[in-house]
Amino acid sequence: MRENDWNDPDWRAAADAWFTARLGEMGTPVTGGIEQFRVRPWSVTHRVPTTGGVRWFKANITGCRFEAGLAEALADIAPGTTLAPLAVDTGRGWLLTADAGPTLRETPAADDRVTTWTTVLQAYSALQRATVAHVVRLGALGVPDQRVPLLPGLLAGLLADPDIRGEVDPAVPAMAGEFAGWCAELAADGIPPALQHDDLHDGNVFPDLRFFDWGDASVGHPFGTLLVTLNVMHDSLDAPARASALARLRDAYLEPWTDLADLPALRRSATLACRVTRVSRALSWRRGLTGAAIPVDEDIRGAPAAWLGELLQPTTI
Repeated sequence: MRENDWNDPDWRAAADAWFTARLGEMGTPVTGGIEQFRVRPWSVTHRVPTTGGVRWFKANITGCRFEAGLAEALADIAPGTTLAPLAVDTGRGWLLTADAGPTLRETPAADDRVTTWTTVLQAYSALQRATVAHVVRLGALGVPDQRVPLLPGLLAGLLADPDIRGEVDPAVPAMAGEFAGWCAELAADGIPPALQHDDLHDGNVFPDLRFFDWGDASVGHPFGTLLVTLNVMHDSLDAPARASALARLRDAYLEPWTDLADLPALRRSATLACRVTRVSRALSWRRGLTGAAIPVDEDIRGAPAAWLGELLQPTTI
């Protein structure tokens, strides 16, 4: 049996046996056909009908399997703010959760998206603040350490990777010194490291402000979360309102941090964090594609290099 092969019959039998046993112990036995609902090179999700309603099983490849233990820890660190697991197998990176209904993306918005996301981002800031005191615990669970002082070295490692370097824009290595300068400034801003989701969008949060899908997460500068969120919002907004809306979202996110610095300083840190977190995104993609459980499409194989190329571009805010 291969460790990471979602279609291997022996792997599927072992996974089915695990969550079937856990559900039986909970008094909610499986009642029908198990559906392989979502298949990715880095993870697979099964939809499992039970007497207690739908349950979801998720497995990650080796580089992302910390998600199971992280989800369990977050239910303790910040109760009610995340999708708490029903059961985990941290060694194999297996995670079992109850159905939580439609995501924010699947829910008709009661207000405009910007109003909704001001609330979402403030709730996420509060969750991040709760994790500050637990970064050592998160590291022990295998959550990648991508704190700002480490990023120049991590960038060098990416540029030396033979699977990536040939695809990277030649201008990226030449700006390594400038990148190190951004990191030095950001590391001195007084904002403590925290859990950084690294892929926070409306498909990874429920309307009741519970967050999930932690396979890209790391310990790093908390403001790096804004990179993906603001990129997604930028692409969804009409140009005339875009600049003011993105500024509003950024400031809503930053408001819970204003006890640590004034708003102009926090805004500068947000811009720097969005710049340097492009390296974190490249690292997340490399983890997700290394040892992939199914063949990798060509359109995503170049994602790590593409994110490094983004270092040459301005940020959205």
